[in-house]
Amino acid sequence: MSMSTKTIRNFSIIAHIDHGKSTLADRMLEVTHTVAARKMRDQVLDGMDLERERGITIKMQPVQMHFAVDGQDYTLNLIDTPGHIDFGYEVSRALTAVEGVVLLVDSTQGVQAQTLAVLQMARDTGCVIVPVLTKIDSPLSRVDDVSVEMVELLGIELDDILHVSGRTGEGVATLLTELIKRVPAPKETSGRAGGQALVFDYSFSEHRGIVAYVRVVDGVLEQKNAARLIGADKRFTILELGHVVPEEQKADVLGTGDIGYIVTGLREASVGVVGDTLSVGADVSLPGYQNPKPVVWASMYPENQDSFTLLKHALFRLKLSDSALSFEEDGSSTLGKGFRCGFLGMLHMEIVTERLRREHNIEPVITAPSITYEIKTSTETVRVHTASQFPNDGSVEHVREQWVSLTIMTPLDYLSALTQLLYEHEGTILGTEMFHSRMRLTVHMPLRELMRGFFDSLKSATSGYASLAYEFIDWQDAEVCRLDILVADEEVPALSRIVSRRRLETESRSLVERLKKELPRQQFVVKIQARADGRIVASESISAFKKDVTGYLYGGDVTRKMKLLEKQKKGKERRGEHKKMHIPQEVFLKLIKPED
Repeated sequence: MSMSTKTIRNFSIIAHIDHGKSTLADRMLEVTHTVAARKMRDQVLDGMDLERERGITIKMQPVQMHFAVDGQDYTLNLIDTPGHIDFGYEVSRALTAVEGVVLLVDSTQGVQAQTLAVLQMARDTGCVIVPVLTKIDSPLSRVDDVSVEMVELLGIELDDILHVSGRTGEGVATLLTELIKRVPAPKETSGRAGGQALVFDYSFSEHRGIVAYVRVVDGVLEQKNAARLIGADKRFTILELGHVVPEEQKADVLGTGDIGYIVTGLREASVGVVGDTLSVGADVSLPGYQNPKPVVWASMYPENQDSFTLLKHALFRLKLSDSALSFEEDGSSTLGKGFRCGFLGMLHMEIVTERLRREHNIEPVITAPSITYEIKTSTETVRVHTASQFPNDGSVEHVREQWVSLTIMTPLDYLSALTQLLYEHEGTILGTEMFHSRMRLTVHMPLRELMRGFFDSLKSATSGYASLAYEFIDWQDAEVCRLDILVADEEVPALSRIVSRRRLETESRSLVERLKKELPRQQFVVKIQARADGRIVASESISAFKKDVTGYLYGGDVTRKMKLLEKQKKGKERRGEHKKMHIPQEVFLKLIKPED
């Protein structure tokens, strides 16, 4: 069965964070009458409470609209994507499912570093770029300046740039018309029986099992078709399919070029792999996506070991809708059974933790985040993700770590503060380029330092005006060592971390002081020590509880007092020898969070 694709247009909106993607999507839904005026609200496509609270898009979201031009009705499939740098992988997934992108630039802020990064991604996937200036109704808008900036930086023509206001809706109908003209229709189907679709997202429903969000690349998919997920090698019958408008709406078929949902009925959350091919009657995989590479690692444990299975199921279900999350089982003598998880960045880690709390009612305990190091000893070369895997027996001959190349766009006024910040984070400026009142810097920096709160520090140092994009480069020598924490002469593996030698003294002092503040007092003196390279770098102690055992004595020989004090002293020594120091889990939680 062949179907015409001439009236279908698939596109995505890409932009820097907070440049008005979700607002523009809202206006598109209004102009096309996809959402009734009485149901309209801000951030329609941001379904998570977390997205609405923070005003950011975390998950991409597909939606179908209809718009008529010259008496012809067109089907527009939009995939709304996140803008934060940590969710660049979500953007790359969306781009493989569409033919065109709206490149949105805020006319009050100009082109940002992330805009350049996503533009390159779109060009690499062969998407048609439609440049758009938004917020033109703002009194701070600099339409002419930013238009010139876009021409210089993006290599486009001035006449190609469209102007819209997401707030008032000005120019949105013109944008939809231009999209239909500029973005090509999906390629026609080959006409063979069956169909193939690329899975770009999943969700899980208690009643329906795994729901796959797909872009049909070839052929037709129908309800009750016998289908197969080729990568996972799972067969099932299509229970239901349809379009997202933005609620799910059943349909009889999904044809070539369509974007929609398919209810599989599969119950094992672990089989859902984004980039898989959903096929009816064919056994050939479509080119999918590369697996995302985690850059930040942290171990995650349930508060109570009885909740281990609950945490496991919750992680599998989260992975369905967040394929960049990776995890494997891990164990700790202090915290019990858990998982070693890989994240794309610190915000990604924060969002996953918050989603576990809200969507699955689980309060996880997370260890200090770490990155991957390459370690050469006299016998082997290995890659380690956690401090516990880092040898501390003197066998390490060489350590290498991954570096990143940063593109930073900043107003000139903040250059001095930014230079100081880069020095503190071991960054090297390799090149600068002027654009009107702003400068583009190319900086090389260890990934370890980028993950040590650099993004937040950059925003603070530049009053939020600077923007950042990064890509991985080569591995270089690292001056790092393992820092262990001893409490009452016992090593606490959950508190071990890999630190820069340059910051060893500062980190050690900070950690032992925070521990001293958080740990409960005992009946004996508790020593807290930070150890690195076989020596104690910092030390504190918590004094024992004091009890006046001689308080009830009066008069008489002083030897009675001496005997009681001696007995108390021996008791304290006994406790110190035989009692382990129990560290409450809330102490671990407080230490993992950064200092105020």
